[in-house]
Amino acid sequence: MFYKKYKKLVARALATNRSKSAPENTDVMSAGQSSQAPPRAIIGAGVKMHGQIVSREDIVVDGLIEGSITAGDHQVRVSDSGVVKGDIHASVILVEGSVSGDISANQNVVISASGNIIGNIESPRVTLEDGAKFKGSIEMDPDQPAQVELLSSVNVRHLKAR
Repeated sequence: MFYKKYKKLVARALATNRSKSAPENTDVMSAGQSSQAPPRAIIGAGVKMHGQIVSREDIVVDGLIEGSITAGDHQVRVSDSGVVKGDIHASVILVEGSVSGDISANQNVVISASGNIIGNIESPRVTLEDGAKFKGSIEMDPDQPAQVELLSSVNVRHLKAR
């Protein structure tokens, strides 16, 4: 139930993000894809890739990728059968499979119950479902600690003056 609600939230966030970006190319569509559906690249379960992937559309990884994935303002989904051995940078990252590398998301990261991550996560929002496996560190706001320290020292000086 939580997962369904979260998928709807992610879909709304992506729709808002896309409405601000350049219009999508609807000239080429795969079979069964409506003109309303966002374009996406699917790395099939039988596919093994080496190197860097840079995409301007959503990516679904069902196979093995040894290298980095950069999808900017788009979503990367590593499915149950998907394996990524490298870093991932995207707007939204959903891990249902296995990732060995650092993850950086502009909006959020979701590690499902079947997900397994060995690496660091940097994102404003992170969700780990019950049963998810994670080894590494999570940085949810890199600028926040400096601001807290600054505010703390100002408050201390103000209290000492009283």
